[in-house]
Amino acid sequence: MAGGVALNSVANGKIVEQGLFKDIFIQPASGDNGLPIGAAFYVYNTLKKQKRVFVERDTYLGPKYPEQDVINALKKYNLPIYKSDSVAKETAVMLTNKNVIGLYQGRMEFGPRALGNRSIIADPRFEDMKDIVNEKVKFREAYRPFAPAILADHCKDYFENDYTSPYMLLVYKAKPFAKDKIPAVVHQDGTGRVQTVEKEINPRYYNIIEEFYKITNVPVIMNTSFNIKDEPIVCNPEDAVRCFLGTNIDALVLEDYIVKKTDIDMSKYGNQEDYRHNRGQASKH
Repeated sequence: MAGGVALNSVANGKIVEQGLFKDIFIQPASGDNGLPIGAAFYVYNTLKKQKRVFVERDTYLGPKYPEQDVINALKKYNLPIYKSDSVAKETAVMLTNKNVIGLYQGRMEFGPRALGNRSIIADPRFEDMKDIVNEKVKFREAYRPFAPAILADHCKDYFENDYTSPYMLLVYKAKPFAKDKIPAVVHQDGTGRVQTVEKEINPRYYNIIEEFYKITNVPVIMNTSFNIKDEPIVCNPEDAVRCFLGTNIDALVLEDYIVKKTDIDMSKYGNQEDYRHNRGQASKH
């Protein structure tokens, strides 16, 4: 499935539930930004008569930046440089302490969904977490929902369907207990726009959720894109730092580096709004 209509996750979920097809593939960049893929296949299959079969295991096709760029971004804004040797475990612990975390790692996602490499993550067990992130981090309407990122093997435990949903493009009915267990990611109608996470596809992201599961016995975290309303998703390390400083995100996980707001004097950074726009430009700090 492709085209902008294929971003309708409610409709996609209904198609899966009806069981009309043995296999369904939804192109994660199914809007205009995915047109080059279709054009390339048209040329090979139709014009050149050279059959090509499309196989996509993940959507992490965007840019990846070297470690030195991460260090340079931290230095530019006078942030402490702490490299963790157990980043997944430390991140999971911060989540359980009700910290909202900016997660930046690896290649950027191709398409409109943040799938663990340019994400804001939080603990879905807190009912007010949805309001906290909408109001104090994303600066957007209170009704806007968030997605559950769940270890793929546990999807059937929390939702009525376990058909793989790696691109967060399927809405499933949550099981009755889930509304109380993970209220921040179950919508008013009792559904969730699910992202199933597999270790083979994104081991770093999987490890964070797995460590969270070990602590809480909940294999789900809350996921939303690493940006604020009306701004694009962060791309490079400096984008991530500026969004961190310009919002009420509690901690920034920048590859293996961790920065916590509690470890810095935010009064030195002036007005938060100064960091929310014109990302990537030189800062006065």
